[in-house]
Amino acid sequence: MADPKGFLNHGREVAKSRPVDVRLKDWNEVYVPGSLLPIISKQAGRCMDCGIPFCHNGCPLGNLIPEWNDYAYREDWQNASERLHATNNFPEFTGRLCPAPCESACVLGINQPAVTIKNVEVSIIDKAWETGDVAPQAPERLSGKTVAVIGSGPAGLAAAQQLTRAGHTVAVYERADRIGGLLRYGIPEFKMEKRHINRRIEQMRAEGTRFRTGIEIGRDLKATDLKKRYDAIVIAAGATTARDLPVPGRELKGVHQAMEYLPLANKVQEGDFVAPPISAEGKHVVVIGGGDTGADCVGTAHRQGAASVTQLEIMPQPGEDRAPHQPWPTFPMLYKVTSAHEEGGERVYSVSTTHFEGDEDGNVQWLHLSEVEFVDGKLTSKPGTERKIPAQLVTLAMGFTGTDRENGVVEQFGLELDERGNIARDADFQTNVPGVYVAGDAGRGQSLIVWAIAEGRSAARGVDRFLTGASELPAPIRPTDRSLMV
Repeated sequence: MADPKGFLNHGREVAKSRPVDVRLKDWNEVYVPGSLLPIISKQAGRCMDCGIPFCHNGCPLGNLIPEWNDYAYREDWQNASERLHATNNFPEFTGRLCPAPCESACVLGINQPAVTIKNVEVSIIDKAWETGDVAPQAPERLSGKTVAVIGSGPAGLAAAQQLTRAGHTVAVYERADRIGGLLRYGIPEFKMEKRHINRRIEQMRAEGTRFRTGIEIGRDLKATDLKKRYDAIVIAAGATTARDLPVPGRELKGVHQAMEYLPLANKVQEGDFVAPPISAEGKHVVVIGGGDTGADCVGTAHRQGAASVTQLEIMPQPGEDRAPHQPWPTFPMLYKVTSAHEEGGERVYSVSTTHFEGDEDGNVQWLHLSEVEFVDGKLTSKPGTERKIPAQLVTLAMGFTGTDRENGVVEQFGLELDERGNIARDADFQTNVPGVYVAGDAGRGQSLIVWAIAEGRSAARGVDRFLTGASELPAPIRPTDRSLMV
């Protein structure tokens, strides 16, 4: 193991963030560059090398966490990178964006602060890029089989890289103008700079993966025509149908889905706009939804110079400690202060929006809300708690309800859906249409980045076996597997 007394001698230390007044002036990642390396060896040494490492169960990728903790403790970065990549195609993505269910399952976390697994992970991969240990892995021979991947988010990229390395000729189709899916346009720059995506794309190109941007399957290219061109297809289009808020005033100008608002801010960073078409500058901003997407809207509004930012959540405020019904090693619902929340704004819990009020020009000006409480297991408005708050820009960040049905992919392929409205698949991630597979949120429903990558890897094995009769590719999860939660 790393340091037998590490967890006794050292406390938990996480990455340092840049001062709020400094980072609000730019869109760079919030962390102090290089601040992890001086502390990461001791932090990796806190790993207990448990007889049963529950962190493996917390992570759907099955990351070999104690092994790369040991290498990081010894500063053997090359072997640490090899162990990290053995289970994860894109650790620089997960190390920055995953909420770390592995840390919630850490055995040390039973009675002490858990090992900083995410910080160790991102330190290893950043060091690997710095030292040139991340290189293209082109296949030794080609199979002669072709695969189309629809969608270039984490699931699609993982499936494409695995299948390319297995020797198949893979083309990734993306309807946006750049590769990356929600990683590109849904995640703000201050959470993950897009240079991390760009260099992975270059690695994949060098391995042989082909990319086709600006092509929406179902509209620009019929799904049936795509099926004629390729031996197999992987649908990794995500769960992009946003949950709406059907209340009076929803049609007012200034009320937008989060995924209408966030991509425009990212496009400014890409150089497409000088200023975003939808901006929070000088406005009272209300974000409806208390999850990570809502926090992304909060941080974006701060950087655009909002006059005020208020985030609303219909559920009660979570506690700071595990609830009795969410025991270790499950992933608990805890009160979380993200970097965006550190930067200001107000968070309001147990409230529901009743309607929006606009001015004579049809611009939203006020949001009316009331407090809610659980009565007989149902959320009910509390009489006498109605009030209104200023709202000149409202973003809806209430999650997603399923994959896109309007572009025609589901109907053109003739795909069956499950009881949740996701694309149904069998144990090999194959749909009811032979040769057509589904990975990520399109089949699972809205989930975490680690589940998306795990699904992409598992679906790739199913495709490889379909094309060749056998496969040595890993399959970390089954389609029916669920996260370690209650």
